[in-house]
Amino acid sequence: MKARVPALMIQGTGSNVGKSTLVAGLCRAFARRGLAVRPFKPQNMSNNAAVTADGGEIGRAQAVQARAAGVPPSIHMNPVLLKPETDTGAQVIVQGQRRGTLRARDYGARKAELMPAVLDSFARVSAGADLVLVEGAGSPAEINLRAGDIANMGFAAAADVPVVLAGDIDRGGVIASLVGTHAVLEPAERDRIKGFLVNKFRGDVRLFTEGELAISERTGWPSLGVLPWLPQTAWLPAEDAIDLDRQTRARSPAQRVKVAVPVISRIANFDDLDPLGMEPAVELVLVPPGQPLPGDAHLVILPGSKSTIGDLAFLRAQGWDIDLLAHSRRGGAILGLCGGYQMLGRTIADPEGVEGPQGTVEGLGLLDVSTVLTGDKVTEPASGIHLSTDTGITGYEIHLGRTDGPDCRRPLLRLEGGRPDGATSPNGRVAGCYVHGLFGSDAFRRAFLAGFGMRSEIAYEAQVEAALDALAEHVEAHLDLSRMLEIAQAR
Repeated sequence: MKARVPALMIQGTGSNVGKSTLVAGLCRAFARRGLAVRPFKPQNMSNNAAVTADGGEIGRAQAVQARAAGVPPSIHMNPVLLKPETDTGAQVIVQGQRRGTLRARDYGARKAELMPAVLDSFARVSAGADLVLVEGAGSPAEINLRAGDIANMGFAAAADVPVVLAGDIDRGGVIASLVGTHAVLEPAERDRIKGFLVNKFRGDVRLFTEGELAISERTGWPSLGVLPWLPQTAWLPAEDAIDLDRQTRARSPAQRVKVAVPVISRIANFDDLDPLGMEPAVELVLVPPGQPLPGDAHLVILPGSKSTIGDLAFLRAQGWDIDLLAHSRRGGAILGLCGGYQMLGRTIADPEGVEGPQGTVEGLGLLDVSTVLTGDKVTEPASGIHLSTDTGITGYEIHLGRTDGPDCRRPLLRLEGGRPDGATSPNGRVAGCYVHGLFGSDAFRRAFLAGFGMRSEIAYEAQVEAALDALAEHVEAHLDLSRMLEIAQAR
């Protein structure tokens, strides 16, 4: 009988403990050891998605992990992706393709039906791999969600994958969270966990030696290391909107372009902002609900949205529509990306009830275009030229609907094959397009900032690679990778 591919699952004591970053670092570290590594996440909930070469959707974190492993991203690396549209419902993506929208309680009752697709994808990812690194979602301690689980222990048991449990010391209570997780798990689930690690430590890790012993004494799990905080991980795209403010920083008032971004309720693909946030010449201001858009902003970016009509109403409820009109009258620039582009038009029609009740709503009226939402979803890589600067761009499209109107005669981009994308106002100060990832293209970002009299000072993609290498060296230095590999091989 053929031996199973070595695999190891990183679960966490809660959300945002750093599981995605840990798996990315481990992917790069084991790949540097010469192993064929593949990332996998059975179920992900995020509006920060990536597009694979075959036009499917996966979580952005799994695309980064694939990059860390040195392989192209695949729809099978994240077979179930949930993209929240409301507080109680989410779009369900299965093996890269949209299956529809389910309310949370309905999904909870039906998620077990997706286990065959999850196991099929896991088998496909495992084929040809020396090691599969699996990321859990949320926490196995959420025992109220255990029935039909496909994200944590349910998957680990079904695929017979050993687990390492990660805790986040930066948020406090790491001993209680690790020991408490042990307390609520079933005996077989406790036995599946082969060790623990502590993430995001600030200071001298030797000060936590007694803490490691306390956890081991109460759980029986060995410590696999304490990982110090690594600032370079800010270069890696975040999975959750909770991380949106990690790159917001003040600049010298005399030497910066201020870019304001209203943080709408269903913000999507927010890593569009990452390259700008890392530029020394840019002050990126993420404006929270209830706060006005800054009157001295040079540029306002309306980001992508998972629920364009709902977020347009949310934007108006904050008074941001008034702020945008005032910004436009002052001669400020406005850029809409995907859902933000749709909001800038005159109307948004939803005749099929794709986002909710059928009907048409008024847009912001800053572009002479109109959008019709349809059930057909565009998901594909994109490349082309930014027309006003004649610089190359690469990115991807993820959107529902089509946009047309007089301002589309002045497209923002011309994509490969000659297809125009986007629209520009007659005075050139308001523009929008459907392509995400524009600012990751160094030549475009350089030309774009030059239009505001500022100079780009970074090579973004090179910095992401450097961050992944630094992360790999970091986990090599502080975690017992040899023991982790032994655990994976003993599966």
